Amino acid sequence: MRDTDTLDTEGILRLIESVPSPKAEPFKLWLANMGKERIDEIFNPEIAINRAIDYYRNKGYSDKWIEARLKGILDRKN
Repeated sequence: MRDTDTLDTEGILRLIESVPSPKAEPFKLWLANMGKERIDEIFNPEIAINRAIDYYRNKGYSDKWIEARLKGILDRKN
């Protein structure tokens, strides 16, 4: 077998953060934007729910299916 280096998600993000190339800058900005959005969702969970609804709509699911899906998730959490 070959020796390989592996990284978890945090390690991958730290590696990308350390790349000095200007070509990496758009990806770094995208990561920063995603991080900001997730922090905003922590303070306002409705943003996360709306994001999930938009995701399912973009996938082509009906509003009835989306409502059942979200209710199912809430029921399992309770």
